[in-house]
Amino acid sequence: MATGERLVAANRKARHEFFIEETYEAGLMLTGTEVKSLRGGRASIQESFARVEDGEIWLYHMHIPPYEAGNIFNHDPLRPRKLLLHRREVDRLYGRVQQKGYTLVPLRLYFRRGIAKLELGLGRGKRQYDKRAAIAEREADRRIERAVRQRRR
Repeated sequence: MATGERLVAANRKARHEFFIEETYEAGLMLTGTEVKSLRGGRASIQESFARVEDGEIWLYHMHIPPYEAGNIFNHDPLRPRKLLLHRREVDRLYGRVQQKGYTLVPLRLYFRRGIAKLELGLGRGKRQYDKRAAIAEREADRRIERAVRQRRR
């Protein structure tokens, strides 16, 4: 995480469920009460996903709870939100998502210099055996680290 960034929400499960091939930084079109709620550090991107529709990218199922001090103009917590990317990035993502097995997965939501940003990953779903292989590799690395520490003592 670079300096000047404040993490609001992370989707740690995404890297377990998908092979992330490319990442993009996108802005979000938000209302005032959504931004205030995000500044309070309250949001969830666990169940969210993005789609390319009519040349625009929309984020679905990101939960931003209503702002506590809001009034009748509070926002809908699960409304679809438009992501802001350059036209060539949208076109590239549209082409990649059309291929079988690719999807757009939000990885983390953060503030950079006071502006809400979303890190979006182009992912390909993992099979069950891929997940087991990743876990086995991680455990092997831990065993090697532990052995190296024991040898140093």
